[in-house]
Amino acid sequence: MSYMMINNRRVTFTNERNVLSVIRKSGIDLPTFCYHSELSTYGACRMCVVEDDRGKIFASCSEVPRDGMVIYTNTPRLQHHRKMIIELLLAAHCRDCTTCAKNGVCTLQKLSRQLGITDVRFENNKKQLPKDLSSECVIRDPNKCILCGDCVRTCDEIQGLGILDFAFRGSKMQVMPAFNKDLAQTDCVGCGQCRAVCPTGAISIKQNVEPVWEALADPNIRVVAQIAPAVRVAVGDKFGIKKGENTLGRLVAGLRRIGFDQVYDTNFGADLTVMEESKELVERLESGENLPLFTSCCPAWVKFCENRYPEFRKNISTCRSPQEMFGALLKEEARMEAVKAAEEGREARKTMVVSIMPCTAKKAEITRPEHYTDGEQNVDYVLTTTEITRMLQEAGIDLAQVQPEALDMPFGLSSGAGAIFGVTGGVTEAVLRRLINSNHAEDLEEISFSGIRGVAGIKEATVKLGEREVKIAVVNGLHSAGELLDKIKAGEAYYDFVEVMACKRGCIAGGGQPVPIGPRTKKARLEGIYKIDSMAQIKLSNENPIVSAVYGGILKGKEQKLLHNETVE
Repeated sequence: MSYMMINNRRVTFTNERNVLSVIRKSGIDLPTFCYHSELSTYGACRMCVVEDDRGKIFASCSEVPRDGMVIYTNTPRLQHHRKMIIELLLAAHCRDCTTCAKNGVCTLQKLSRQLGITDVRFENNKKQLPKDLSSECVIRDPNKCILCGDCVRTCDEIQGLGILDFAFRGSKMQVMPAFNKDLAQTDCVGCGQCRAVCPTGAISIKQNVEPVWEALADPNIRVVAQIAPAVRVAVGDKFGIKKGENTLGRLVAGLRRIGFDQVYDTNFGADLTVMEESKELVERLESGENLPLFTSCCPAWVKFCENRYPEFRKNISTCRSPQEMFGALLKEEARMEAVKAAEEGREARKTMVVSIMPCTAKKAEITRPEHYTDGEQNVDYVLTTTEITRMLQEAGIDLAQVQPEALDMPFGLSSGAGAIFGVTGGVTEAVLRRLINSNHAEDLEEISFSGIRGVAGIKEATVKLGEREVKIAVVNGLHSAGELLDKIKAGEAYYDFVEVMACKRGCIAGGGQPVPIGPRTKKARLEGIYKIDSMAQIKLSNENPIVSAVYGGILKGKEQKLLHNETVE
């Protein structure tokens, strides 16, 4: 076994990719701006520099570990270098920290405190640049960019989009879309992964908090919330709750305290999606048309397909996403109540539907024309997990101290199949449960071990449905989606069903989730979702009695209108 000496202590290593990984393995958390384990090594920020026994200083993120190396991580020379780097970054940085969206979770702010920077000796002569407010999902503020390149590499390497890149040279260097276009003028899909990796407030979430506060204060508006599955395993991060813990009951209680009239679970919408998508898959398998069937739950993926692979648009499921199905259902219920109230000579309150989502792209999804029913928007506002955290904190509500409460009825019951929509492979697993139509532990286990679980970019499985073998692919990350679509176009691969989620690992790592999202956090959230499923009494969407009641009631004769979009020719 190989070893190196780190600060005069022997540390063994095996297959670590760089010296930085070995150092962190030893318990020393070297600071970085530009290093992410899932991205290529960039080595630009120089915060992770170390010194060897010969006095050579080098970036530990780009150095391959070698047996017998002797390095030091905190010599006076290294301290001087790191402090100078931070001070120079601050000299050219917007200093409105108290009002910044990233205040409290900003890496630049954190390292400034950690390294004891109390004064900046250099004047900021950098010209103020305009913010890009064009996107419905994120805001880009170039005045807070430190040129770490994290967003550039994420957009290119993980999402395969390449929307952002470096422009100009030297002190005039900036990160921007090509030709300095607004994000709304590019192929940006609004996934928010650039925001998730940005160490400062250069890319932040487009906020919709204020109009929701106004609605909550209006007695003439009934405000209804629906909570996505991935939110419950992430919102507790900002309240000192154990990572990955299911905080749904606490969140329901918190939302009621800030004024929401009814609180439901988007898992119920996911159950409806399973019912409709499994039916659609069977129909396409029988007809042999428009295969493979692509899932439609992820709006960033849908927009990616439309922009880059329009020839596959007809393959995307006609099903609305779970939030849109549920929004349409809630608005239909409100319309029926309004008619009843008019007949009784009274006036019904206006209903506003607010989705609480882990995803920034959902903000753009709700404004698409196909997500209006009878001219009315199905979902009025989307608040990300980060935004709802802010609202709870503004109201002085600490989720860790709140007693859990149950969801409202009549739509407060959902299955474990609906819960796993929050992770990659979850939609596929839920649909297969419906088609196999068995809740026996052995059958459920066989599906989960078929190859659809896991965090690999592309996973493949073959499942037997009756006499037919169905070929399945599960994709997370749009770069991987592009690879798969290229193979299908070239005739190198064939599938019957393909699930795509734009974000690596699925919605648990969505662009609207609390940051930072390190490996341990991602693992805890993934396990948290599967734990919810394992504890659920109802495993199959079709066994949810409320689903059956809704199909025989509000949805009767309106399934196509409320749950589907028009077929794209």
